[in-house]
Amino acid sequence: MADQPGVTALLRLATDGDREALDRVFPVIYDELRALARSKRSVSGAGETLRTTALVNEAYLRLVGKSALDIQSRRHFFFLVSRAMHDLIVEEARKQSSLKKGGNLQRVELPDLEQVLYQSPEEILALERALDKLKAEDSDDHDVVMLRFFSGLTMQEIADTLQVSTRTIERRWRFSKAWLARELA
Repeated sequence: MADQPGVTALLRLATDGDREALDRVFPVIYDELRALARSKRSVSGAGETLRTTALVNEAYLRLVGKSALDIQSRRHFFFLVSRAMHDLIVEEARKQSSLKKGGNLQRVELPDLEQVLYQSPEEILALERALDKLKAEDSDDHDVVMLRFFSGLTMQEIADTLQVSTRTIERRWRFSKAWLARELA
């Protein structure tokens, strides 16, 4: 995620209210957004329900559609886009699940959160419910999971983004993985 010239400046302009700045950023970082979308699709098992291009475009439209943007940094922008992609995948899973026999959802065991490959909408939704519960209990731990698992940031990048020590992030990550594994068991 090396900063191309002007990306950070354009993101700052977008935060200051220049909506066209986001339109100028989009083509510059499009390849990175597609890579992020491919990663999210492979992790989520979204398959053909949400194609990579559609996921990038829909996430971007969601971000641009917000009435007020507060983009603090390039990393924060990718976190926002990643979160939008995650939400789109979860919404698609909910839609698919509701079409199946009343949408009976089951919790599934995830032995290693970092290596999990979701195979069904039910598993995506089970994780989403667990993440919602984690957010209600400790939003900082939730943010660490979102940045690590869904955005793919390193421990150092997360520490920089959240402005805490790397040791704090490592401790929160270990706790959050164990908490989610227990919650999903």
